Amino acid sequence: AGSSGSRGPSPLTIGMADTIPLAVAFHEIIHSYFRGTEESKCQVKMSGDMMLSFPTGIVGVLANNPNPAKLCFRLKNIHRLDNVLPNKQLISINTMMSTRDTTVVDFNMPALTALLRRQSEKNPTAQYFNVDILKYQIRPKAGAASCPFQLVAYWKCEQDHTDLKVDYKYNLHAMSPPSPLLNVSVCVPMNGEVKNVIAMPKNIWNGENEQALWRFTELSQHSDDRGVGSLRARFELDKGPSSKGTISAQFNCEGATLSGIEFELVGSGYRLSLVKRRFVSGKYICDSEVH
Repeated sequence: AGSSGSRGPSPLTIGMADTIPLAVAFHEIIHSYFRGTEESKCQVKMSGDMMLSFPTGIVGVLANNPNPAKLCFRLKNIHRLDNVLPNKQLISINTMMSTRDTTVVDFNMPALTALLRRQSEKNPTAQYFNVDILKYQIRPKAGAASCPFQLVAYWKCEQDHTDLKVDYKYNLHAMSPPSPLLNVSVCVPMNGEVKNVIAMPKNIWNGENEQALWRFTELSQHSDDRGVGSLRARFELDKGPSSKGTISAQFNCEGATLSGIEFELVGSGYRLSLVKRRFVSGKYICDSEVH
């Protein structure tokens, strides 16, 4: 159930007999710390949250129906999740129906009705109501295998210049399904009063912040060399040598998750109209070996 070409739930009036359209969104974040060339030293932390979006028309259906259809869903591919924290006011985990790789979640219908009614009173013109369902942590794979964008930095600091090489690699195995990383940037701090920068590919030097910035619109297995490459630069200095700084990266990805988690409705009365998946980089940094 990809998000391409799907219609969002129609917020218009929903009749008692209609199936109610729902949208689900998974939003995940990855923090990574790369140190030197040894992949085993890479530290990774990932987490996510899941939200359901209800159309306004559902409020009347739930409020006027003494016995509304029970809302229940199944999460599949959850073997890499840790610390699943459900919104306990609204949902409970159905342990009888859950397995190692699937979790079945039941809604407390009176609590859901009350929450949606409160939201509609607070915001009567809204077309949709977003409800936080659960938060979770994702267990990282070994080394840098969980990182969609892998980095290694090599610094050579001389009196009058610093040579820098940053090897990068797009890792399609870190996400599901493989999708391009968007708005990729790599930022390098450089002290020592830089007077000139020679870079391949070209970068942007910001003298005020003493930072060099490389940018890619997107990076994927369809990029040059399947998303593997190097950023190289020589920084000519007036007051060298410079110190080895901490490099930081940023990116986002639409239509994929790090966890590979899947969502399906159980039972009747509701239908899934849209699944949104995305992940972003959090604190994503790279140091050279400390000698």
